[in-house]
Amino acid sequence: KKEKKEKKEKRDRDDEDGGKSKKPKGSISHAVHDGRVLANVGDRDLAASATKFPRVFYKAAKSIASMSESEIATRREQLGITLEAAPPGETFTPLASFDEAGFPPDVLRATANFQKPSPIQSQSWPVVLSGHDMVGIAATGSGKTMAFGLPALTQILARGKDKVEPGRPMVLVLAPTRELAQQTAKVFDEAGQCCGVRTVCVYGGSPKFEQKKLLTQNGGAAVVVATPGRLRDFMNDGDVRLDRVSTLVLDEADRMLDLGFEPEIREIAGATRADRQTVMFSATWPQTIQGLAAEFMCNPVKVRIGAEGLKASHSITQIVEVVEPNDKDAHLSRVLKKYLGSAEKKDTPRTLIFALYKKECARLHENLRRQNWRCACIHGDMTQRDREDSVARFKSGTSPLLIATDVAARGLDIKGVEYVVNYTFPLTTEDYVHRIGRTGRAGAVGNSHCFFTTDNAHAAKELVQILEGAKQEVPDALRDMAEKQGRRKG
Repeated sequence: KKEKKEKKEKRDRDDEDGGKSKKPKGSISHAVHDGRVLANVGDRDLAASATKFPRVFYKAAKSIASMSESEIATRREQLGITLEAAPPGETFTPLASFDEAGFPPDVLRATANFQKPSPIQSQSWPVVLSGHDMVGIAATGSGKTMAFGLPALTQILARGKDKVEPGRPMVLVLAPTRELAQQTAKVFDEAGQCCGVRTVCVYGGSPKFEQKKLLTQNGGAAVVVATPGRLRDFMNDGDVRLDRVSTLVLDEADRMLDLGFEPEIREIAGATRADRQTVMFSATWPQTIQGLAAEFMCNPVKVRIGAEGLKASHSITQIVEVVEPNDKDAHLSRVLKKYLGSAEKKDTPRTLIFALYKKECARLHENLRRQNWRCACIHGDMTQRDREDSVARFKSGTSPLLIATDVAARGLDIKGVEYVVNYTFPLTTEDYVHRIGRTGRAGAVGNSHCFFTTDNAHAAKELVQILEGAKQEVPDALRDMAEKQGRRKG
């Protein structure tokens, strides 16, 4: 009896830590469960624990199960969805309503204020709720937080939300910036209130002591949303253990690699359960991200929203002006008066103005203040408190103009931005698309105005392609610049 009891206790421990006691630190492993590759481990204890791990919550509704292949293909085409690497026999029909996902009633309540799933949600839910790893190629503002958030909450409820332990989350979301981490945590927190699941957000730039208290108080948090650097600090201090993480989400993975977080991602992934479910979202699909997915994920299903390649939303009116570098200040004053009216106007539309450098951002902020515009700014040299204050004033309308560097281009999710002005063109056309994507979101129309100079000639050809792809007017000066650049390369 004593021997049987010891074996049972060992199996229970392995079920909670995913067999981590036998898994080398930092390794990526695979096992087989229900015919799917989960983790690469050679011991039976982990394989046994994997069978106990709740992963599959989806059963196609009758309205979906009866659809023909041509009907499914038509629905995907209408929603701009491309599905790749689906296992044989799996259709993963995009959902037309929230009810078709089969969420528990408490989780379903989180969708009460939405009319229907967004394209990324309608395709992600059948995949993730079926227990598969998934790569989502979708832009910020597409509803991706709910795409991975509601399945994660479903999994937490299945494991038992009362089993949460301080500093040992069940769901971990990694984000590249403080702003995106905070926004993601807010969405999780609001949805979690419907089912009694607590979320904590940890990020650099704020006191660790306060965040440590949040991680451990009230019995701990089932969901942790974090920037990689701050999370690794807590891991090294022994304040966080990831051995119970059953869902790992890498949000804006391309941005995390751009910011140099690959070592942190590797260490963090290696500390989670070996049989975890991994979901990755990225706005782009370069070789670096493909390699990351191949190494960290198990036979992932790939979901793409929109056509392959760089693409701007058709709901955004884009105006590009080719100007002299020294004339941009005068052009900015003219454009603001054209779009916004006078600086004294009370109901000034929210406008994001992007600069490339921190000093440029601060200079623009000071210049516009002198012109009596109510404006705030956000850049990397500001304290976290000052950054949050600027964003809060922008959201409330107290400062309807926000001057920002690219630190705000990925992660800020502010509703009602009517205008985006690119004072200085970004380093890449990819960042240009991300910048203008701050407007024209969730079905709304938006407006973008860009100052383009000879300093940006290297990007002229790609910018022309983006404008043409979104059926926007291409100025002759820009087209001429693109042709000259093409001849030089030829």
